[in-house]
Amino acid sequence: MEDPHSVSSPRRILSLSKQRRATVSFPDPDDKASGFGVAGEHGPKPAEVYGFVGSISTVVATVIFLVCSYAPEHWLQSIGIFYYPSRQWALAVPTYAMVTVVLALGFYIGLNFMATPSPTSLNTMFDEYSREPMSFEPSIGDEQPIEPIADIGIGRINDLMFSDVK
Repeated sequence: MEDPHSVSSPRRILSLSKQRRATVSFPDPDDKASGFGVAGEHGPKPAEVYGFVGSISTVVATVIFLVCSYAPEHWLQSIGIFYYPSRQWALAVPTYAMVTVVLALGFYIGLNFMATPSPTSLNTMFDEYSREPMSFEPSIGDEQPIEPIADIGIGRINDLMFSDVK
């Protein structure tokens, strides 16, 4: 029988008793009788449940939408549905949703173009973190130290890329 003052956790079992000092024991991971199994045996995570419920409810809502939109009126009335939205909304709601998404994407791309400097701006090459190369004279010897980090100038890049190498 377990002590009423003991505390159980998945990582350790700490027995606190009035008669003896606190002891720490680690259960055998292969022991299934301890009540602690593999992490996957504790059930699904809440995000998994919400995702599953969300996907099922989306499918059910889509089916209900399509049935109410395209089923003949006498079928709906025969199963007891007498009030439903106008049939024009079967085309209008998805169209409005798609146009809204396209306009939002266009607006987002336009904002990014407005926030980007022009290609001729020097802000595309230099910012507050740019470093000019410092004069570096390595000591004479066998070892060559690493040069300090710096940006390569645009003139040096142009010389390397566009000079005639023969």
